[in-house]
Amino acid sequence: MTTALDHQFMGRAIQLARSSIYSPHPNPRVGCVIVQQNEILAEGWHVYSGGPHAEVNALSAMSAQREGATVYVTLEPCSHQGRTPPCADALIKAGVARVVIAMKDPNPLVSGRGIQRLLDAGIEICVGVLQEEAEKLNVGFIQRMSTGRPFVRSKLAMSLDGRTAMSSGESQWITTPQSRRDVQLLRAGSAAVLTGIGTVLADDPSLTVRAKEHDLESPCYVEQASQPLRVILDSQLRIPLDAKLLQQPGETLIFSCCDDAEKISSLNDAGADVVVLAGDQPALEAVLAELALRQINEVLVEAGAILNGQLVQQGLIDELVIYMAPVLMGDSAKGLFHLPALQAMADKYAWDISDIRAVGKDWRITARPS
Repeated sequence: MTTALDHQFMGRAIQLARSSIYSPHPNPRVGCVIVQQNEILAEGWHVYSGGPHAEVNALSAMSAQREGATVYVTLEPCSHQGRTPPCADALIKAGVARVVIAMKDPNPLVSGRGIQRLLDAGIEICVGVLQEEAEKLNVGFIQRMSTGRPFVRSKLAMSLDGRTAMSSGESQWITTPQSRRDVQLLRAGSAAVLTGIGTVLADDPSLTVRAKEHDLESPCYVEQASQPLRVILDSQLRIPLDAKLLQQPGETLIFSCCDDAEKISSLNDAGADVVVLAGDQPALEAVLAELALRQINEVLVEAGAILNGQLVQQGLIDELVIYMAPVLMGDSAKGLFHLPALQAMADKYAWDISDIRAVGKDWRITARPS
């Protein structure tokens, strides 16, 4: 049985989990609150991958070990030895009386085992408090664990008439500085940024999080957080060795169908990792499967109409984030998606808008497939 206080303290734990939204890849974002007699004794969250988990950070923050406390944690405590010891064991050792869990861990190494270990130790368990809110924090982790595919989010910018670039290819800048700053936060929260060779050749992007340039002072962004993995789809290895993204900190992964040893060697020397796939162009399903194997939870697509169109047609985009600027670009400007001509309304691609809000003078629209 849960109470209003259970929801209140779990709400605080979820708030703490948001503090780690930019740092613990590939681990989930987790917050923890320890309470006794309706008073918060300590708090913690998972700060970085390989570091102490939220429960251990909270226990360490306690001035003294007090038995009989209630622990609120947004994800089931782990029961296996990874880079850190099992959190379930730490809670048992601390002598807590009750553990309230927002959601079970989708990781098959953990799912249900942490709960059972706590139950076996005589600890009262409650599962499912603010579960939906907890799941939203870890959509990528949940999807990777349950389907073997990362969560794919595509970021797009468009005019009021649905155009994303002039017929010449010119696209900077449709949106305002406030929207561009918001995109930096999207990148910072993503484990990988994916684009196609067409975008690389046309725009020569860096695909990095530029915190200082955009004055990212959000308390949930940590400067030392690693740069997202840059993922390029380049079927014939046309990427120039002086491309900006090859000069940036962090890692670059190139998917290609070209097995030219000399080109691959040159790109390896430039710091890129090249994965050669069969076929004429990298199969998108195979690309996402490989990213999941590399423990990538969330992928941000920053690409043109062709790649976005392919992803939509294959049902591989889980969320669209569209920044709409109050401008008109005309009939000859380029659209968001390259899609086959649809003959009937029944053939249209339907999406549900989950959020819409102002960002500066622009509107940010978030949508998911119906």
